[in-house]
Amino acid sequence: MFELDVEAVDYERYSNRQLAAAPLAAIGLALIILVAWSLLVTGAPAHPGSPVSMGIEFTGGTELRVQTTAPQAEVVGAFDAPITSIRSVDQPTGYLLTFQSTNDQAINQQATDAGFDIQYLQVTSPSFAQGSQFLAVLGVLIAFVGMSIVVFLLFRTAVPSLAVVLSAFGDIVVPMAVMDVLGIKLSLGTVAALLMLIGYSVDSDILLTNYVLRRSGGFYESAYRAMRTGVTMTLTSISAVVVMAIVASFFGIDLLASIGTVLAIGLVTDLANTYLLNFSLLRRYRGLDA
Repeated sequence: MFELDVEAVDYERYSNRQLAAAPLAAIGLALIILVAWSLLVTGAPAHPGSPVSMGIEFTGGTELRVQTTAPQAEVVGAFDAPITSIRSVDQPTGYLLTFQSTNDQAINQQATDAGFDIQYLQVTSPSFAQGSQFLAVLGVLIAFVGMSIVVFLLFRTAVPSLAVVLSAFGDIVVPMAVMDVLGIKLSLGTVAALLMLIGYSVDSDILLTNYVLRRSGGFYESAYRAMRTGVTMTLTSISAVVVMAIVASFFGIDLLASIGTVLAIGLVTDLANTYLLNFSLLRRYRGLDA
């Protein structure tokens, strides 16, 4: 198996504060963005106080895909219901529209009257969407809390366990903040991506922590052995999801493109959180550098 050579990294040149500064700054900035988004942007009744914009799976509404040679302005003007988003797909003749309204009969009729070729029309009721939203949030919370409990039971020591939990927390909040910046809405697909990031984070952090605390050899020797495996694994995963996002974008598969983008951002974040933040906390715990 191919492994990257990371032994050239001279961690002893940097203090723990220097190593932890960038990941902590990224987490802090992400929290500011999420709070600001909750207070200033997502104040609509459909998703009050949400740190990320919700897709229609969680707000309710109608999604319509049409084929037409009409310009975008004419497509927008063909409907009475307010359009929450419109995006070009299958250029130059395809459009994907979402409406807050669930009156699919009126939307279907207006699209037909305008001469649009309807590819598909999907309606999500507000009550079903609220249930999906609750289950999605509950699923993420259960996964995170369950991960935290397992980590504490595994290491039975506060500092290493908290380091793993903090790193996993950063791997979630940073991608969520970038989702706001890039305009990626929270959907069932992106929730699945966030759940996968919890697993990726725990995997890399436990690998590093286990090598440092339970394997023979000095601190840096053990850490470098963990990094050879962990960095190779993460970079391979990043390459795969980036390719997936690019190919999905090219073919207009928005769900896979969003999942790939969120995973790529989260995995890059995980590299910093694991091998800078978690590393610095473990080194402080071992008393090697103040």
